[in-house]
Amino acid sequence: MAVSVLTAVELVISPALADETCVSPYMPKITGQEDFVYVWTLGAEGVGDEQDKLVTVDSNPKSKTYGKVVSTVSVGGRNEAHHAGFTDDRQYLWASGLDTSKIFIFDVHTNPQKPVLTKTITDFVAKSGGVVGPHSIYALPGVMMMTGLSNNKDHGGRTGLVEYTNAGDYVATHWTPVDGALQGAEKTGSFADGYGYDVRALPRRNLMLTSSFTGWSNYMMDFGKMLKDPEAMKRFGSTVVEWNLHTKQPKKVFDVPGAPLEIRCALESNHNYCFTSTALTSKIWLIYADKKGQWQAKDVADIGVPSQIPLPVDISIQSDDKLLWVNTFMDGKTRAFDISDPFKPKQVFEQKIGAQVNMVSSSWDGKRLYFTSSLLANWDKKGVDNEQFLKAYNWDGAALKEQFSIDFTKEKLGRAHQMLFGAYALYGANKPVELPKEQIKK
Repeated sequence: MAVSVLTAVELVISPALADETCVSPYMPKITGQEDFVYVWTLGAEGVGDEQDKLVTVDSNPKSKTYGKVVSTVSVGGRNEAHHAGFTDDRQYLWASGLDTSKIFIFDVHTNPQKPVLTKTITDFVAKSGGVVGPHSIYALPGVMMMTGLSNNKDHGGRTGLVEYTNAGDYVATHWTPVDGALQGAEKTGSFADGYGYDVRALPRRNLMLTSSFTGWSNYMMDFGKMLKDPEAMKRFGSTVVEWNLHTKQPKKVFDVPGAPLEIRCALESNHNYCFTSTALTSKIWLIYADKKGQWQAKDVADIGVPSQIPLPVDISIQSDDKLLWVNTFMDGKTRAFDISDPFKPKQVFEQKIGAQVNMVSSSWDGKRLYFTSSLLANWDKKGVDNEQFLKAYNWDGAALKEQFSIDFTKEKLGRAHQMLFGAYALYGANKPVELPKEQIKK
């Protein structure tokens, strides 16, 4: 897709993800206070040990270490740490690298405060038949469904979905439909690009959706160099694909031009729709079931002023389906949209979070929001604008109030990317017992 309307100083695109309200419906959810935020963090040259790592932050206001880093696990080298996801029983956290295609599996249930790396998958590309860049990691019953961003033939955007068992064994690859290989899918518009990015499911409607981004040759390229390469700028996705959730059969390919990134589905049982936003065109799109029960795609709102390219990245839906948070990288802002009428989202709030902001995570009760900063190692801002942080806010329905902020550069951690929540409530007896001071032996 050509994007000549965008200038070199205006374009940034970000893969992003993660919040409690968007975890798989097959997983137990944290509906009360989360105890920890797990931050999958990119190693940065000259910062600490320079390795990718899982950083655990205490997020319970009643804790003595609230707002502090309580553990880190480095995984060796820089793999372009990116996204992560829990298994359906929430016992293990899988985290991936977009460059090396390695997958790191952490035990988070034995001691949620101190995750332990238990397995590293190094043959993902070979096992999958050539998929490169495992991105979204999404729990289905007994298996992990992963989107790819690229392939090992041309390092472009042609890719597929890859299934593994919770134990880490390869199951199957489902290639995204393209012209000439639609695999029975209906092409509803002009595009069938085969690109991948995010995956989400609505089990009650037997629906699985995937979105699209760009391949290894772009996301690992120096950002300035990519902007000056006309051919590279054509290599961005323009599709959302409807899949049969149970058979993994692609059914429809929708035109959603402008690199649709995160997909967030409504949570109420009678709300049959999902949202995505397009990085290049700054629009909110609605994927919805029409009166005949057929799925359709429609752009329903602008994000900021599209001509100014605010660059929407991560989005987060609140559990009552009334508010959609949208982060825009270029201006470092978060925006809230009233989505009570999903066909007419209205912006009702905005606030600057930092010089750059990428990801937003909402607690299930809607009272807490967390933000991180990093996009990709070669795409983050430079100089003083290269802020790397985790920031926590309380939301009272009208205003965001900062609770704590961790400078990931100052703390020698790296580039803060994906967030996921942990809680002792998920594991019962694993919560440490704090004895009264008078009972502690000296």
